[in-house]
Amino acid sequence: MAAMEPEVTAAMGDMKVSEGKEDAAPSFDWLPAGMKPMADGEYDVIVMGTGFTECLLSGLLCTLGMKVLVVDRNNYYGGESASLNLTNLHKKLRDGQVPPPSFFEGLGNAKDRDFNIDLIPKFIMAHGNLVKILLHTKVTRYLDFKTIDGSFVVKGGKIHKVPATPKEALASSLMGMFEKRRFRNFLIYMNEYDAAVPATHKGHDLNSMTAAALYTHFGLDAYTQEFIGHTMALFVSEEYLGKPALALVEALQLYSISLQSYGSSPYIYPMYGLGGMPESFSRLAAIHGGTFMLNRSVDEIMFDSDGVAWGIRGGDEMAKATMFIGDPSYFPAEKSRATGKVVRSICICTSLPPGLSEAMSAQIIIPGPQAGKASDIYVMCLSKDLEVCAGNVVVCIVSTRVDNPNGADPFSELGPGLALLGDVKERFDSVADTFAPVGSGLEDRCFISKSYDDSSHFKSAAEDVLDMYERVTGTPLDLSIDPKIPQPGDY
Repeated sequence: MAAMEPEVTAAMGDMKVSEGKEDAAPSFDWLPAGMKPMADGEYDVIVMGTGFTECLLSGLLCTLGMKVLVVDRNNYYGGESASLNLTNLHKKLRDGQVPPPSFFEGLGNAKDRDFNIDLIPKFIMAHGNLVKILLHTKVTRYLDFKTIDGSFVVKGGKIHKVPATPKEALASSLMGMFEKRRFRNFLIYMNEYDAAVPATHKGHDLNSMTAAALYTHFGLDAYTQEFIGHTMALFVSEEYLGKPALALVEALQLYSISLQSYGSSPYIYPMYGLGGMPESFSRLAAIHGGTFMLNRSVDEIMFDSDGVAWGIRGGDEMAKATMFIGDPSYFPAEKSRATGKVVRSICICTSLPPGLSEAMSAQIIIPGPQAGKASDIYVMCLSKDLEVCAGNVVVCIVSTRVDNPNGADPFSELGPGLALLGDVKERFDSVADTFAPVGSGLEDRCFISKSYDDSSHFKSAAEDVLDMYERVTGTPLDLSIDPKIPQPGDY
């Protein structure tokens, strides 16, 4: 669904809403003269922002019995991971301008209600950690998911289906006859490998053998290694080649088992856009006593003489807590370090890229070397099937990490991805600086999320959530749940 307005959210009945005569504001010794308490004043955790990471953590912490306050400077849920209608998208990415009537006419008299367009394009691995988190919290009861129709890779400017089974390997046009057989043997080894069964190791110690050495053993050429590592294992750089091969095999097994679950691709996606996920985790948090305040700025984070955060101030209101969670934009600049830039183009097109066969939704990955780049290019393709746009158009979102941050035109790095698209009716460009926290948060109580990367999957975002959860609570989240086995109340 599109991002909810605050008054609509309050009407859901899950949020704390005052009615009638207001109670007298509580008084606190720590509250300076002339200041008022923000909401209840004192909390265990204050979460700043309602992005995917922040809402997920707020929901998890509320279920542990923590008293949580969530504030967001925006008037909608999702932050940078929201799904917006056409009007809000236009205002967001075109300097606050309201779209003229001609804008809607150019899209076939499009209506806002038909569009839920993601600002941060991501698919979900069907058996990945994010699905386990969704099942663990029972948030799946609020969401409907659909399988993505295909996973594709680009070679020489042409789109090819990613071969993920021994049978597909032999039929693929990506490789020559002898390479197909070598790739097939590699897939068989990968699928049969079991860390607990030495007979399946075939004499290889994957904890000491590197991924590059494993490729060499099977005689795989450079391009085959390229699409295995980037489109199946979903590594975003070549660093994995020098690391133990076990990580590569485990990533490929996850891809394989996710693919086997649904057949067409290993990815799933929530109907009505990704914005439904932060909204659903907000609902979970509210059910467990969480307080949400939209359209509420945070002007200052308060620190004591030892540099430990103890409260926030917004206008003439303050709130106190023992832990503070949020995206980098809410914290002092020195708390984060720059990690690069990500450029994205949201394109509303008349049709999906040619070469997808009958797929109505797809992920296309262009490995960096195929585009003359160090970073991969991701193309996310969505249609009416997923209720993100009207039936007469499709949405294609192209993204990449900027290799040359000082270049005159960062959008030129999207060129090979944009070249795959058909007729583009409207294009919305954005470039974002990315950040990561400097510290762990254990000393200053500031637990800062990483910026969303350029990839069109949730692998890194889910890893960030799990890492932050363990730092905040002191214990890892229990992910022993098996996505293959539905639990009571999952759906």
